[in-house]
Amino acid sequence: MVNQRVAGQPIEHVLGWAEFHGLRIAVAPGVFVPRRRTEFLVGQAIAVARPGDVVVDLCCGAGAIGIALAAAVPRAELHAADIDPAAVRCARRNAAAYAATLGFTAHVYQGDLYQPLPSELRGRVAVLTANVPYVPTEEIAFLPPEARTYEPQVALDGGGDGLDLLRRVAAAAPGWLAPGGHLFVETSERQAEAARTAFAAGGLKSRVISDEDLAATVITGQRPG
Repeated sequence: MVNQRVAGQPIEHVLGWAEFHGLRIAVAPGVFVPRRRTEFLVGQAIAVARPGDVVVDLCCGAGAIGIALAAAVPRAELHAADIDPAAVRCARRNAAAYAATLGFTAHVYQGDLYQPLPSELRGRVAVLTANVPYVPTEEIAFLPPEARTYEPQVALDGGGDGLDLLRRVAAAAPGWLAPGGHLFVETSERQAEAARTAFAAGGLKSRVISDEDLAATVITGQRPG
């Protein structure tokens, strides 16, 4: 294990788990490691969630955001999706470990954003989270070696300006959110205004929330109604 760490592998991959929002989330080699700053997004989502809510977590990775949110919301109905098969395997493992003991239901799908979700969720989602990749393609090379070498590029690369997937999520969100439902997406401070524009283009009422201590910036959007 020491040799693996010296070679540059993320400590979470070496140990096989990451601490996130008070939970131990299993993380396999090659899977995106949940960041502690993303706990800020979870806290914002918990603040608006209600018992029994339908929760959707897109780009779920190992499932950390959705599971942490469902763990804090009594009788939550969690649906999570990711395009990466290795991430989906991790998320299913984590969901199975926590759902029964913490009292929520969980379903994990493999596919591109909304594509694998059951159609009956349309118009029913109270809380939608999406920790989309938001690093501009040309800046991937400047990431720490732990990320660019050991985490999948699909979980890091956000396209030319870093907002390609964010725009797709925001554009389709109103069709899945219940009236008054909320979307939460993490981004960077310098991308925040462009992200708000994307939310507005999708018909969502948006605002930017930041935490300087965690260096976290979250865009929240609400479907009117």
